[in-house]
Amino acid sequence: MTVRQSIVFNGDLGSGKSTVSVEIAKRLGLRRVSVGDLYRQMAQERQMTALQLNLHAELDQAVDGYVDQLQRDIAASGESLVMDSRLAWHFFTDALKVHMITEPTEAARRVLARPSGPAESYTSLEEARAKLRERSESERGRFIVRYGVDKARLRNYDLVCDTTRANPEQVIQHVVDVYEGRLGADVLRAGRPLLLLDPNRVYPTEDVSTLRGLWDSDAAAEAAGRDEEPEPLSIGYTGEYFFVVDGHRRLSAAVRAGLPMVPARLVAEVDEPVVGGISAVDFFTAQARPGLIHDWEDAHGITLPLPEHALLGGGPVLAGEPGAGA
Repeated sequence: MTVRQSIVFNGDLGSGKSTVSVEIAKRLGLRRVSVGDLYRQMAQERQMTALQLNLHAELDQAVDGYVDQLQRDIAASGESLVMDSRLAWHFFTDALKVHMITEPTEAARRVLARPSGPAESYTSLEEARAKLRERSESERGRFIVRYGVDKARLRNYDLVCDTTRANPEQVIQHVVDVYEGRLGADVLRAGRPLLLLDPNRVYPTEDVSTLRGLWDSDAAAEAAGRDEEPEPLSIGYTGEYFFVVDGHRRLSAAVRAGLPMVPARLVAEVDEPVVGGISAVDFFTAQARPGLIHDWEDAHGITLPLPEHALLGGGPVLAGEPGAGA
């Protein structure tokens, strides 16, 4: 069993980072530090909303400078802890770097449902979704300009968890299993990250009709009752959408079994080649046709939002926030 020193959490607003990190810190007996709490306190002291503080920080480096130095000092101390911060992965080396994502409307529902404060309040689901996206884009642009790092790049992390349908206990157990070396060790040794994706949000790239024996097998029952770690899917990522490169039968079984998360390895991200020098974006644009997506939806009783290229009848899929619309 290999145990890393610390666990650092980053991810979408509303993805459940606080809930998960608090409980994991308790279970492992580690101190927890939340940079998000610190930013909200700073916003309240300045009589700003969290979004206003983010926009202000684009012009005033002192806001990030104080928090950055705090994180550097903590990382250099060698203390094993749990860190909830959207940039801790950049400052920590010997840590399990966890990135949490969720479907944007679900994230907005969660944020809208929790108690609001002067630094963070919304009047509608639409406002919450729009402002969460604006905050995230503000942070992403600031980090690219100031640090030369892109928080949306999945290869920055060891573990990516989609929490859209998973409950906190499921996420917590998976993170602890990865931290203690019981889950995903082979994937991480071969090259991070390990993906734990919502199978209902992963796009097919093969016609259902070509997948022989898909519907005649007991794969769904096996997937639901399996105790051992399943073979990971091979996944591509456009920067917005996750899609199957290899493993359609396993993905179908996970969807039919109602599993909230399925393990996967990242084959290609955005401009990285999937096969024959074709990038993840171009591969997805060519393969994920509207008819193919509709047939997959009908066969599984799920809904996948049509990607931009399918709505427009062609053209590239633009890289954006992780999980947005996926």
